[in-house]
Amino acid sequence: MRPGGNRGWLLRLVIAFSFAQGAVSMARPAVSYRALALGADERAIGVIAGVYALLPVFAAVPLGRRTDHGRCAPLLPVGVVLISGGCALSGLAGSLWAMAVWSGVMGLGHLCFVIGAQSLVARQSAPHEQDRNFGHFTIGASLGQLVGPIAAGALIGGPDRAGGSALALLVAGAVAAVACTSLWRIEHRRTTPAARTTAGGRVPVHRILRTRGVPAGILVSLSVLSATDILTAYLPVVGEHRGIAPSVIGLLLSLRAAATIACRLVLTPLLRLLGRTALLAVTCLLAAVLCAGVAVPVPVWALALMLAALGFCLGVGQPLSMTTVVQAAPEGARSTALALRLTGNRLGQAAAPAAAGLVAGVAGVAAPFVMLGALLLLSGGVALRGPAQRPAGERAREVRAPRARRRSGA
Repeated sequence: MRPGGNRGWLLRLVIAFSFAQGAVSMARPAVSYRALALGADERAIGVIAGVYALLPVFAAVPLGRRTDHGRCAPLLPVGVVLISGGCALSGLAGSLWAMAVWSGVMGLGHLCFVIGAQSLVARQSAPHEQDRNFGHFTIGASLGQLVGPIAAGALIGGPDRAGGSALALLVAGAVAAVACTSLWRIEHRRTTPAARTTAGGRVPVHRILRTRGVPAGILVSLSVLSATDILTAYLPVVGEHRGIAPSVIGLLLSLRAAATIACRLVLTPLLRLLGRTALLAVTCLLAAVLCAGVAVPVPVWALALMLAALGFCLGVGQPLSMTTVVQAAPEGARSTALALRLTGNRLGQAAAPAAAGLVAGVAGVAAPFVMLGALLLLSGGVALRGPAQRPAGERAREVRAPRARRRSGA
């Protein structure tokens, strides 16, 4: 099956990702509220949020290697089962250590799903379609991030925070399970894994990491995801300190996600206007300022405006960093490169909340957002250097190749 063919598979993948990400986005603030109800402080919240990323750090590269040499689709239902089980068992847990364990299971499931899904998009998209298709794919994540926090806030908003958060986690487990209904025949069986057609065997990890463009893509992705993750985990804590109701916090998180969806819907014209390098740099720099602004005690309406603008800026980093890594990576190692990008994400998700917990314990609950602003500022500077771009002639040949195969009947 040629890349760039019928995109019905992409629509089904977006639907499945919406349910899987919706479950995770519903569970993450619910975990924070349940941990608070069980007696956790800001530092414990940071540790639990970090454990979500710890187990996947060790699994990402082996899963990427496996996907380079085989099919992508089997990882998707495995991920759904782990997400669903992690959410439900977090709701039944009665101690902080048990919540941390099941949070790690949830994180492993999310990693399995995302590695399989991103590899599928990379493999079944022509090079000139990758920015667009990765943008559409990440709309699924944004839809989940839009609906999940609203649902969590509605379920947790009553006086019984412990019971409400447990119910939200059980519902999140059921929502994740729905993702399996969209995964039928999602991978074209005639799509050939790149690693099977490339001589020389496995590409060493150090070679992938030294390829120009890959480290920059990893850093941008890490920064953007850390910002999104800490917003999800710590905005409820900010709301508790400032007297903002959980239902309002859910709406604010969903507003951020809606702005991210809006960004990805207009990503193609923005790329035509600014180009990938300038767009990444400008949005990272603006996000740095807005993230630091969340630390300022402003009225709820001003916080909503800042989060909407921040969501729009953060919407650029994930899809463009995927394309940057895929197009920069050596042939036959693209799934592994995507896995390394996800490893960077998970390291950020493990380190950033833990660091945020320490900073919040010492300097106050708003301080982690200043830390995030500094990280995004660094990413904006790295993005300005510009990732490696393939020669125009090579890109043109890749665009023409599918057309030539269609004319020849391949």
